[in-house]
Amino acid sequence: MPIKRLASTLVCCSVPWLSSYADDTPPVMAYTAADSELMQLDNGVILEGSDLSSLDTYTSGFRLTAGFSPWRLPQLDIGAEIAYRESEEVAIASNINPLIMDTLSLGGAIIAGVRMGAFSVYAKSGITEWRGESNVEGADESGSAMLQGFGATMTINRLVSRLEYERIDAPTLNHLNMLSASLHLPF
Repeated sequence: MPIKRLASTLVCCSVPWLSSYADDTPPVMAYTAADSELMQLDNGVILEGSDLSSLDTYTSGFRLTAGFSPWRLPQLDIGAEIAYRESEEVAIASNINPLIMDTLSLGGAIIAGVRMGAFSVYAKSGITEWRGESNVEGADESGSAMLQGFGATMTINRLVSRLEYERIDAPTLNHLNMLSASLHLPF
């Protein structure tokens, strides 16, 4: 029985590989696509590619959250959050051409949640002030953007697990939109 299972697995796994030899005109492999023109230089050279991305990008920051439960409404949680984020060498699609930018953001949000036993859900809304700096002259940008998010927590024996989605409504800060999961131990 195990030999038949092994043989059928090998045959099924090799079918896609063998089907590549059935086509007489295999597709040409290239690093660019026909619609991937980024820019054309004055001398006629065309730079091609898609949005810039780098594995060397560096984003760090912190988040400070404080809250309380009103005395007469123990299932309701109200809080505030301050977040600071700094990113280096992030690919940005800015105005006309993509460029590499260092961004810095500082934001605040109001948080409201409802507890249902060990499970709770919450939402937050706020504003983020940001600044972006680039090596290209005149490409520096700044502004403010709305911040929205929602999440859920589960508490088991003082250990709080949290799943949260947060979105900043600015195309330049798309790299800061995040889905996060964390564990907290209140003290």
